[in-house]
Amino acid sequence: MDALAGLLDGPRARQAFLLRSSMNPPWALRIQDEAPLTVVAMVRGEAVVIPDAPPGVEVEPIALRAGDVAIARGPDPYTVADDPATPLQAIIHPGQVCTAVDGRVLTDLYDLGVRTWGNAIDGETEMITGTYQLEGEVSERLLRALPQLILLRSDEWSCPVIPLLADELVKDEAGQEAVLDRLLDLLLIAALRAWFARPGTDTPGWYRAYDDPVVGQALRLIHHNPAAPWTVASLARETGVSRAALARRFHELVGEPPMSFLTGWRIALAADMLLEPGATIGSVAHEVGYGSPYALSSAFKRVRGVSPQQHRVAVLLAATA
Repeated sequence: MDALAGLLDGPRARQAFLLRSSMNPPWALRIQDEAPLTVVAMVRGEAVVIPDAPPGVEVEPIALRAGDVAIARGPDPYTVADDPATPLQAIIHPGQVCTAVDGRVLTDLYDLGVRTWGNAIDGETEMITGTYQLEGEVSERLLRALPQLILLRSDEWSCPVIPLLADELVKDEAGQEAVLDRLLDLLLIAALRAWFARPGTDTPGWYRAYDDPVVGQALRLIHHNPAAPWTVASLARETGVSRAALARRFHELVGEPPMSFLTGWRIALAADMLLEPGATIGSVAHEVGYGSPYALSSAFKRVRGVSPQQHRVAVLLAATA
């Protein structure tokens, strides 16, 4: 499992909210659904995305054209429109509840068929919106690595998924939700991979370090097998350098010592595993490389400030609140 695969193993679409929008101008939607991650893919036509800004601060609208993909990191709201000057016509709230600006619930007004919404059956602009409800510590690592808005132009990458997803989106066949979830995952992974690889992208140190022949190999060993009894010496031996050389170079490129990075990755994995049905502290400890429940509990509390059990209770209570 490489760095991007490890991060994306958490945000896997499961019955994700997916919608095809077909619009003729004028149109303007305010998105305040608080979704952690949203993918917007332009199939045809043009649109602008306008991120929210503090009072008194002006932001430039971001133009989207056919083949472009935007990835928005929530929960901050934003507006999508045909033109920055177009007045708002609808607001998307949490739970994908759609209302007019005056608060009236818009139910069937914009319903155009299977997973299709808009003001025209064959509008000038067609776009696909996919929303991820991310949960878990591993997913949080992905979100922390992303800016509020990522834009990939059609000429910056090559991905045939957009027309395929547009075609599949309007079908109502057996197993269609699973097909759409996997296509949405593929679109997100391809877009993030292209963005992370783009020159000048402010990617986290550990991701850039993957290109280093020594530190990159150490990171792969940690991500592939976090339960192994790694030490700086054993990682150095596997990567073919001295212990001191690995420690120095790892810290320079990643920003923290190898054992600190390993502990953070193990605890992030444990935090997610603890929420799985039937998981025990003992079983999770074994999966992430701790010899006993006590060892995991001690490390977990040192890193997170709470015990594994307190973490599990807090997350489950928040989910039912």
